[in-house]
Amino acid sequence: MALVLSSLQKAVSALASVLAKSDDVEFMNHLDDVARTAIRAGVILHFEFTYELCWKFIKRWLETNISPAAADGVTRRELFRLGAENRLLDDVEQWMRYYEARNLTSHIYQPEIAERVYNTAHDFARDAARLLAALEARND
Repeated sequence: MALVLSSLQKAVSALASVLAKSDDVEFMNHLDDVARTAIRAGVILHFEFTYELCWKFIKRWLETNISPAAADGVTRRELFRLGAENRLLDDVEQWMRYYEARNLTSHIYQPEIAERVYNTAHDFARDAARLLAALEARND
């Protein structure tokens, strides 16, 4: 049974779009501090949402393609390891860093934490797109 990937496709696309806008120096320079902060907060929000969809789709893929109990009760590290073993992910440790950054999102009122999560979102966007491509290629 194929997974319906439209929500992940939209999330990955939205994250890429908001990151592109936040990386547009000319655009960002024309904004005041409040608007710049709002754009960066939008990146963090999209990172958070897309990350949640990613790990849930890894779990669903494993349950659908390996066995219904393949991901029952596993830690996030184990889930990512299983994802890598099944060629959905490239780097388990990098995905653990995304997991840690996601856990920090409840503390983004601290500027240094917000900056760290914002910067992590750039690498994550690339890896989320790779995961999506792997899921699309192996979605049977």
